[in-house]
Amino acid sequence: MTEATPDTVGAARTTGTPADETPTIHILWINAGLSCDGDSVALTAAMQPSIEEIVLGALPGLPKIAVHWPLIDFECGPVGGADTFIEWFFKGERGEIDPFVLVVEGSVPNEAIKPEGYWCGFGDNPETGQPITTSEWIDRLAPKALAVVAIGTCATYGGIHAMAGNPTGAMGVPDYLGWDWKSQAGIPIVCVPGCPIQPDNFAETLTYLLYQATGAAPMIPLDDKLRPTWLFGATVHEGCDRAGYYEEGEFAESYDSPKCLVKIGCWGPVVKCNVPKRGWMNGIGGCPNVGGICIACTMPGFPDKFMPFMDEPPGAKVSRTGSSVYGAVVRRLRTITARTVDKEPKWRRTGERITTGYRPPW
Repeated sequence: MTEATPDTVGAARTTGTPADETPTIHILWINAGLSCDGDSVALTAAMQPSIEEIVLGALPGLPKIAVHWPLIDFECGPVGGADTFIEWFFKGERGEIDPFVLVVEGSVPNEAIKPEGYWCGFGDNPETGQPITTSEWIDRLAPKALAVVAIGTCATYGGIHAMAGNPTGAMGVPDYLGWDWKSQAGIPIVCVPGCPIQPDNFAETLTYLLYQATGAAPMIPLDDKLRPTWLFGATVHEGCDRAGYYEEGEFAESYDSPKCLVKIGCWGPVVKCNVPKRGWMNGIGGCPNVGGICIACTMPGFPDKFMPFMDEPPGAKVSRTGSSVYGAVVRRLRTITARTVDKEPKWRRTGERITTGYRPPW
């Protein structure tokens, strides 16, 4: 999943094509999976780049795009308005808009485990008047998409809806299509987890794919869980401002403490996420940065493997105890060092003699 060789993406590649003839890349956004639409809402806070910069083509070299996203497509109604919103998805199925990127928000239920009805749908079949299920849309559109992007932990790995005991058989897009699935352009499923998504993480990933479509970027680098490696290559702990307290064996007993939060339930040392370093919006906020523990919402095993929340993670007591012993020694040594460096040098005083070690050249 980490190959870095450029990929030809059919009609989207613009090598040798005048700028005014660059094909429009459509973004078909399905938010009708099992979801709270929190990822759509979160994306409105993106700033690096903002969704406005992407939609309006304000970034140099970005291809022309048309976004069909329920949250911002205010001109269309389900079956009316300036045009019929759902018609764009039928156009994608018929091959009338090529290329397009399919974005899926929300987990995918298993429609085969019940005798009747459906778990979730998106628009109606004009021939029958019955809802078209979300999974059927994925079946129709994924084989024709330039790339398939799962936004948020529900779409990537199942999330809350896929907890043990759920009646829907919910799963993430890779579980539904297959973890080795690739688009017609040879691009694996791109997973950008988060509950909800960190806004800039998704905006940056989408921008990368758009540049890849023009031939300006190599194959998007993904880890074995299909996450962009540059965003999810380090743990929460590695980017956390509180990590220094862990090293010194100082742990918070309450949520108003600035010390390391491991003792009160933080999973940061093992969770792949960049929120502490990146912040939430404009570099500000993010769970541990504002006193919240990391509950591992970007991980494939969330939430089942990380519950109950607020309890100290298994194994943390051992590592914390070791850190406390080691940290006590470190703190003592640093206290000794601090006594010598937390004062001005002795030569900074008045007098008739130069005591800095300077030697006059005359």
